[in-house]
Amino acid sequence: MTERLQQARDDLEAAAKSADSDDVRADIRETTDAFADYVASETKPDHAVLDERLNALRQAHERADGDTEAKLESAIEAAEEYRKTIDQV
Repeated sequence: MTERLQQARDDLEAAAKSADSDDVRADIRETTDAFADYVASETKPDHAVLDERLNALRQAHERADGDTEAKLESAIEAAEEYRKTIDQV
C-alpha cells in the first residue's frame, strides 16, 4: 500500500510546482518531504502523525486554486486511502 503514499507524494510535487503562493508551496513541500521519508524508510507514520499531515494539506487545499487545488485533492485522497491500511494503536 506504500504505492498510495508514493502517489500522494508525486501529486504533492506537482502541486508544489504549480502553486502561486509561496506559503502554500512551503506547506506542500514540508509534507512532500515527510512522505518521501516514509516511502523510503522502514518507519511508517502512525494515525496521529498522518492526521497532522493531512490537516496541513487540507489547509493548503483551502488556499490553493486551479491545478494546485486539484493535485492537492488527489494527494489527500491517496493519503487517506493509505491511512486506512495503518493499524490504529
